[in-house]
Amino acid sequence: MDKGQRISRLLEELSGQTAETTPDDVAAHPCYLGFFRCWNEQRYYEAHDVLEHLWLQTKTEDANYFKGLIQAAGGFVHLQKQYQRPEHPKDGRRLYPAVRLFRLAEKNLTPYVPMRHRFNVEAFLHLIRQQIDAILASDYRANPWLPQAAPRIELI
Repeated sequence: MDKGQRISRLLEELSGQTAETTPDDVAAHPCYLGFFRCWNEQRYYEAHDVLEHLWLQTKTEDANYFKGLIQAAGGFVHLQKQYQRPEHPKDGRRLYPAVRLFRLAEKNLTPYVPMRHRFNVEAFLHLIRQQIDAILASDYRANPWLPQAAPRIELI
């Protein structure tokens, strides 16, 4: 099974729709909705994948918006893996790439403040900034992510 088939199967499980469903409203697209659901289930890698599927097809100004959300999910993948295996030679050093991805996400999402497709981008940027600031304040020694306090994001 290739990646596209895997994404389609995941989207069918999440929403009963396929990735090929293309509603007029981006906020109703199964890839967009799947991103938020996966995020809130702490499945950041899958959140990245489902939105990437939409991003790769996007030829509008939304491309950088999706890219920023994908980068933020990637940052949380790094935090989650570092939390799970802090002593692992690779996973233990994931705070640096997390900050790098969070900064890229900030750059790509800032033009879409305050809201985009029913999502409070401004509040999300605040969440990203909190992660960066906490990591920098610890000099890359403390991971601010905890599974029991993982941030949730919602559409309005």
